[in-house]
Amino acid sequence: MTAKIYAVGVGPGDPELLTRKAERIIRSAAVICAPTGAADAASYALSIVEDLIDPSRQEVLPQVFPMRKDQEGLEAFWDEAAAQVAARVRAGRDVAFITIGDPFLYSTFLYLYRIFQERYPDIPVEIVPGISSINAAAAAAGVPLGMAAERIAILPTTYEDDELRRTFADFDTVILMKVNRVFDRIYALLKELGLERKGVFVRRVGSADEEVIFDLERLVGEKLDYLSLLIVKK
Repeated sequence: MTAKIYAVGVGPGDPELLTRKAERIIRSAAVICAPTGAADAASYALSIVEDLIDPSRQEVLPQVFPMRKDQEGLEAFWDEAAAQVAARVRAGRDVAFITIGDPFLYSTFLYLYRIFQERYPDIPVEIVPGISSINAAAAAAGVPLGMAAERIAILPTTYEDDELRRTFADFDTVILMKVNRVFDRIYALLKELGLERKGVFVRRVGSADEEVIFDLERLVGEKLDYLSLLIVKK
């Protein structure tokens, strides 16, 4: 049987939110690729599934994907990571690339997916969906994301205020990802629009450090967690 790459969503943080398929693949794959934002940083995805891995028969391959808004110069990291994975698959070893949340929603894996399609089209890739932080945060906060004809927008917080104003005007529920560095600006905009009491901030959902905060004003000026999002429900 031909070896392949599995892109495995491991959910937002709670190991019990893994799918049965994800667990099976993680237990059986010869290589586990664990993405991290820096060479000296631990892999959050790996921390979720480490109890499923047997180091005596499985290789854990840390891969660095620097997280910064300016992506100039990052191609070298993605190329190297893709080459490492391709070499192992061509040697007949299944590779599971684990990623928090879902592989096709703002995932680290997507940087590699494009490279695999363009440069290694002979290598099969299978996507194993995972529960996203969006779904888990909505459940933790008790905030339904949408029903009937309600409109939902999911976007990173890199947009300018005018674009965000249009989004809040056009959609019933807005989810802002990785809101930590721009929270004060977003909160000021919510106050301007009269939405400051319509939001909930969730950090590290599904982990022991999970927090669900409806009083957004108390977060102004604070240093916030990278693994955080904001749900605004009009």
